[in-house]
Amino acid sequence: MNRFRLVIAYDGTGYSGWQAQPGKPTVQGTVESALARLTGETPRVHASGRTDTGVHAAGQVAHFDLVRGGDAAHPRRKPFSPKEIAHALNALLPADIRILRCARAAADFHARFSAKEKEYRYRIWNAPVLPPDRRFTFAHVPKPPLDLAAMRRAAKMLVGTHDFAAFSANPHRETNGTVRTLKKLTVLREGNAIEIRAVGEGFLYKMVRSLAGHLIRVGKGAVAAEETAAILAGKMRTARVETAPARGLTLWRVTYPRAP
Repeated sequence: MNRFRLVIAYDGTGYSGWQAQPGKPTVQGTVESALARLTGETPRVHASGRTDTGVHAAGQVAHFDLVRGGDAAHPRRKPFSPKEIAHALNALLPADIRILRCARAAADFHARFSAKEKEYRYRIWNAPVLPPDRRFTFAHVPKPPLDLAAMRRAAKMLVGTHDFAAFSANPHRETNGTVRTLKKLTVLREGNAIEIRAVGEGFLYKMVRSLAGHLIRVGKGAVAAEETAAILAGKMRTARVETAPARGLTLWRVTYPRAP
């Protein structure tokens, strides 16, 4: 087997998430189809995590294995180099999916299980009018101006190792429990653009969108920042925590331990 590692960027607007599903356009299915056309093999592409419908990626990491590693049209050809794979896939993929990098990977590398931490960024346009070129990548909060100081106070209470059941869209189906470590949760503003950055070892189902939804409500004044600790301690998902729209979320980067 020849194992390869990909770094993939995509606009998730036209896709039903990462995971392949019968009869639906997905990022995984599209990349696997392109690989099959290129190599004549049917490799499964494993990602660092599944992004939901409409969610984007700037640095999704995935891996796949090839048995022969040659060209489907020319089976006697020598195996592809990583650079050739990236170039050929980009020629076959639609414009909203791009392979940023391809490299050989160790046989025991796994895009999901080898990951050390992930960073997600959630973007909000906080102004009356949303520019057309940002309509697929920003959540729109037209008014009032969000209270960043309150959002930052709430975010500070969420950093650390906690039971985040209140911030999972489906806490009862989390197979590995609902305790996670949130290393960073920051709120930045530049003009009308607000960006929430979340860094952690792993996240629950729709956890980042739930964190963003809560911080947005705090910023609007609908929930006091000081209520965050009680919501977290309640360990129960309620209507008080909203799930922010998918279009504002981007999987920004995935990091891995350095080889010794």
